[in-house]
Amino acid sequence: MWPVSVWQWSPWGLLLFLLYSLCVGSPSPSTAPEKKDGSQGLRFRLAGFPRKPFEGRVEIQRAGEWGTICDDDFTLQAAHVLCRELGFTEATGWTHSAKYGPGTGRIWLDNLSCSGTERSVTECASRGWGNSDCTHDEDAGVICKDERLPGFSDSNVIEVEHHLQVEEVRLRPAVGRGRRPLPVTEGLVEVRLPDGWSQVCDKGWSAHNSHVVCGMLGFPNEKRVNVAFYRLLAQRQQHSFGLHGVDCVGTEAHLSLCSLEFYRANDTARCPGGSPAVVSCVPSPLYAAASSGQKKQQSKPQGEARVRLKGGAHPGEGRVEVLKAGTWGTVCDRKWDLQAASVVCRELGFGSAREALSGARMGQGMGAIHLSEVRCSGQEPSLWNCPHKNITAEDCSHSRDAGVRCNLPYTGVETKETWYWDSGNITEVVMSGVRCAGTELSLDQCAHHGTHVTCKRTGTRFTAGVICSETASDLLLHSALVQETAYIEDRPLHMLYCAAEENCLASSARSANWPYGHRRLLRFSSQIHNLGRADFRPKAGRHSWVWHECHGHYHSMDIFTHYDILTPNGTKVAEGHKASFCLEDTECQEDVSKRYECANFGEQGITVGCWDLYRHDIDCQWIDITDVKPGNYILQVVINPNFEVAESDFTNNAMKCNCKYDGHRIWVHNCHIGDAFSEEANQRFERYPGQTSNQII
Repeated sequence: MWPVSVWQWSPWGLLLFLLYSLCVGSPSPSTAPEKKDGSQGLRFRLAGFPRKPFEGRVEIQRAGEWGTICDDDFTLQAAHVLCRELGFTEATGWTHSAKYGPGTGRIWLDNLSCSGTERSVTECASRGWGNSDCTHDEDAGVICKDERLPGFSDSNVIEVEHHLQVEEVRLRPAVGRGRRPLPVTEGLVEVRLPDGWSQVCDKGWSAHNSHVVCGMLGFPNEKRVNVAFYRLLAQRQQHSFGLHGVDCVGTEAHLSLCSLEFYRANDTARCPGGSPAVVSCVPSPLYAAASSGQKKQQSKPQGEARVRLKGGAHPGEGRVEVLKAGTWGTVCDRKWDLQAASVVCRELGFGSAREALSGARMGQGMGAIHLSEVRCSGQEPSLWNCPHKNITAEDCSHSRDAGVRCNLPYTGVETKETWYWDSGNITEVVMSGVRCAGTELSLDQCAHHGTHVTCKRTGTRFTAGVICSETASDLLLHSALVQETAYIEDRPLHMLYCAAEENCLASSARSANWPYGHRRLLRFSSQIHNLGRADFRPKAGRHSWVWHECHGHYHSMDIFTHYDILTPNGTKVAEGHKASFCLEDTECQEDVSKRYECANFGEQGITVGCWDLYRHDIDCQWIDITDVKPGNYILQVVINPNFEVAESDFTNNAMKCNCKYDGHRIWVHNCHIGDAFSEEANQRFERYPGQTSNQII
């Protein structure tokens, strides 16, 4: 069981070694690459649950004692080295914060730093063997490529758990015939083992166990069940038990993290005097309507939510944002783990967390970072009940925004057919007037015309279709820059011929005494960030872009942005628009390269992590307010207003500012993204006093 190399023990390795010896002789100690002192006697294994055979918590045995590695300074390069030690060709990822559960014993390595080319972990820099200031909550794991090194001998890799493991859990309804509504919320607990589905003996079964099972199935809570009824029912049925002795604390994100006992193959008497474990789960209101088969009732919330998810492609996943002092902000991923992620998921009405995401995997936020080093036990009703650290902007960056993927109930909505091809063979249109908020689980839950379908004609022109994507862009306007750069300019008409040609002036400009006189323009810069997970590209290809000779540029979209001046009650008094002069990467984050440039008829778009800047001094970057009377107004900017390009989140596409105009000067203040504030703050934002920000030039 000693660590050996591929060259020493595989048949091909022996042959190559003999050939090498015959040709060049035995290598001398001075030239032969050897592992440093301490590498001999090391053994490696993957541990923890739930996991696959090529992933897990990394454990090292040194001097006869098993231990772990701290995740401080851990990188993909270190994972490459460890995966090769474990007999795999390379790493595809790594995990932090004890994703596969905390280990025990010594923490052998801390601040491990590898280049990725080392033949052994002993060649990497670290604080030294056994020298660590970490806890097992910071144990590192690796995800290796499921491909073995040629000739690798398993003698160097030991899987810590050779017994069975629970791969999946489900509830099987024990009563009722015919088609049952989904999701299933009550039934016999069944676990999928390598040889199939088995039931669980209910001896010692607790509410904590039920809580874990419900969380895995996408439900936030469990409820008591009529055990006597199910015991009576069980006497008439045959059962196949595979698991017993389940003992959960209740905070586990997966049943495999609980203490479990499996029946052996030669066990003849299984679960004597017991019955199959039964669990009943409580769905959130979003899923309760689906399971009851009743129409979804709109109920008033018991107060505004203080936690939300942004940027996810599916329900129950996204960047975690929290509401503090009336403003939404993000959470730093320091010490972010499954317990904290599960608290978020259950608070939002889902089950336990399937994955705790770090490194802004669900896109970077903007604005404040409210929390860091969140430490949850898993029993808290809200993330705000967990111990945490309040931080300043210097402590963390949005590149470390935390995210989650939650367990969701199975609803079967993926079996609703959607057509996106020639519908000549379709003889009936069954739905029209569909209006969705975007949070519905199926089209049936959206508002629509009901049985009275207004679109009677069939055919390709009259049938709806969709194009689905796992990732999408997410555009966000830098609202503070609008506030900082807003000013008024009285611009002579003789300088506005090109702008008039592109319809960038108010309609009254047509009757002006050209080229004499002027137009009063509210000008400002707009900086548009792509914080999503896919590049923002124009809807149309280059073949359909329109060349504008006057300004010498191509328009890749008909309308890219709307600029409006509104009264406090929402009446529009002035408007502008931005047909995109060009979509390009003006600047990018430090680790992101530009991909799009308009020059020489280049490709247009905004790369993830980059932004497009339209300066205040370019044509059409304004609103013509010549006809606006003095008063209090709202400046509103809406990006991608016609939803022509897919985004993961359209709720943050609008920016609003208070503005006061006295006929000579304008005050622009309190600019913010439409969903950056709480509902209460949004309702009263126009009453902020503001400060003067400019003079007429």
